[in-house]
Amino acid sequence: MKRYERLERIRRLDPHEDAFEIYRLIAAYEFPWDVTRALELALYRTYAVPSIGRLLAQTAELTDRAQKRYDDTSLLLDAVVEHGFDSEQGRTAVRRINRMHRSYDISNDDMRYVLCTFVVMPKRWIDAYGWRRLSRHEIVACGVYYRTLGQRMGIKDIPATYEEFEACLDAYEEAHFAWDEDARRVSDSTLDLMASWYPRPLAPLLRRATLALLDPSLLEAFRYRAPGPVTRTLVRGAVRARGRAVRLLPPRRTPHHARQNREIKGYPNGYRLEELGTRPTPGTAGCPVRRADGPADQ
Repeated sequence: MKRYERLERIRRLDPHEDAFEIYRLIAAYEFPWDVTRALELALYRTYAVPSIGRLLAQTAELTDRAQKRYDDTSLLLDAVVEHGFDSEQGRTAVRRINRMHRSYDISNDDMRYVLCTFVVMPKRWIDAYGWRRLSRHEIVACGVYYRTLGQRMGIKDIPATYEEFEACLDAYEEAHFAWDEDARRVSDSTLDLMASWYPRPLAPLLRRATLALLDPSLLEAFRYRAPGPVTRTLVRGAVRARGRAVRLLPPRRTPHHARQNREIKGYPNGYRLEELGTRPTPGTAGCPVRRADGPADQ
C-alpha cells in the first residue's frame, strides 16, 4: 500500500452514508496518535467553562481518580469507533455514557459544546501537526459521525455541518471561558496525569511543553503564565517534525485503538465495557440530584 492510497479510498466513499467507515479509517489507521492527542486536549479545554470544570471538581473524578477517568472515557468512546454504533459493544458503550451523564445536572448547551470539541479540535490539530491535512470528505464525515453520537446521547440542537460545529464552539468559548478555582484544580490534576506517563524527572518539562500547545484563551482562563516564544516554537516545531517524519513511513496496515495506547494504565488484566465508568448515587459524593430530562438508554 502506498502512503496516499487510503486517502484515495476515502475519497471514493460517501461522506454522509459512509461517515462511520471514514472516521474509523481516520482514527484507527491514518491518524491514531494525532486523534488521541487532539481528543485529550478537546476534553481538557472544556474545563475552562466553569460549569463543566466545577462539576468535574465536585465529582473528584479528575482530581482523585484521574487515571481511571481517562482510561474509561478513552475506552468507551473508542469502543464505538472499533465496533460500530449498532454493535453490541457500541450500544453498551453509549448506554454507559448516557447513564453516567444522566446522574448529573448537565445543561444541553454544555453537552453540545463538548461534542463540538470532538469535531473541531481533531481537525485543527491534524491540520497543524498531522502528516497531511484532512480532506473535505473527511471533515464532513467527522461531523456526521459525531452528530450521530450526539443524537444517541440525547443532545438537542446539534450543528449540521463542520462550519456550524466550529462556530458553535468559538461562540461558546467566547461567552463562557472564565477563571474558576475548582476548574483550575481539575486542570492541574490533568496536567499531572499527563506528566505521570513519563519518567518523573521529565514532569516539569512535559508540563511546560503541554502549556506551549494551548491557545491564549485557555491559558488566560486557567491563569497560567504563557510559555515564552522560544518554548512555543520549539514544542510546536517538534510536533510538526513528528508529522513530517510519519509522512515518510509506510502507511499503517493494522488498526490501532485506544485499548492499545500506553497511556491506558488501569486495566492490565482486561476490562468489560459494562463495568467502565462511574455509578454515582444522586445527592452524595458531589453528585447532584438526578436529571429529569436525561437521554434515554440506547
